[in-house]
Amino acid sequence: MTTFDWADVDNYLADKLVGDRDTTAAALATNAAEGLPAIDVSAAQGKFLHLIARSIGARRVLEIGTLGGYSTIWLARAVGEKGLVVTLEFEPRHAEVARGNLNRAGVGDRVDIRVGAALESLPVLGAEDPEPFDLVFIDADKVNNSNYVQWALRLTRPDSVIIVDNVVRNGAVADDASTDSAVQASRDLIDLLSSDPRLDATVLQTVGSKGWDGFVYAVVNDNTAG
Repeated sequence: MTTFDWADVDNYLADKLVGDRDTTAAALATNAAEGLPAIDVSAAQGKFLHLIARSIGARRVLEIGTLGGYSTIWLARAVGEKGLVVTLEFEPRHAEVARGNLNRAGVGDRVDIRVGAALESLPVLGAEDPEPFDLVFIDADKVNNSNYVQWALRLTRPDSVIIVDNVVRNGAVADDASTDSAVQASRDLIDLLSSDPRLDATVLQTVGSKGWDGFVYAVVNDNTAG
C-alpha cells in the first residue's frame, strides 16, 4: 500500500482546487531565485485567505508581513479592482521582489507596500485616519503578534476579521515550560484573545506542506451594542 504524507495531500488538493497555479507558482519561483526564505503560505492556504476575504466582502485589507507578495496576490485578487491591500514589509529587498510579483500578477495597482518596521509603520498608518480595514492578515515576526493584534483592533471595525498565522508552532504552543520566544509569543497572544472583550477568537490547527501549525481566526466584537 502506498503511503501518502501531508504534503502529498496538499499538492493533490492544490492541483484540483487552487486556480491559476502558473501565476502564483511564478511568484514563488521568483522568490526562490531572489533568495527569499521559503516561508510563504501554502497554495491551499493562499486560496483559503482569498476565499475568506471574498466571503466577508473585504474591500480593504491590511497585511503585516509581505515577504515576496505571494499571499498578497491572493488577497489583492479578492478585494477586486476597486479594493486596496496595504501591506507592511521590513526588508526593502523583499518589498522590491514583491512589487515585481504583484505587477506581473496584474494586481499591483491595488496594493500599497510600506517598507519599514511594522511597529513604526502602523502608527503612521493610524495617523492617516484610514477607513477601517475589513480583514487583517498577520504573518510577520512572531514575537510581536500581540502588538500587531492591538494595532489591528485600532484599524478595524465591528465584524472585521483578524487572522494570525503560525501560532501552533508544531504543537509547542501547549508547552507552558517552553523557552522559545515564538512559542511564548503565541501563548501570550492566546491569553490576550481569551481575555479581551473586543475579540471573539479561535485557533485552527493545520497540517500540510508547511508541516504542523495553525492560525488564529478572530472577529472584532461590537462592544457598543447593548
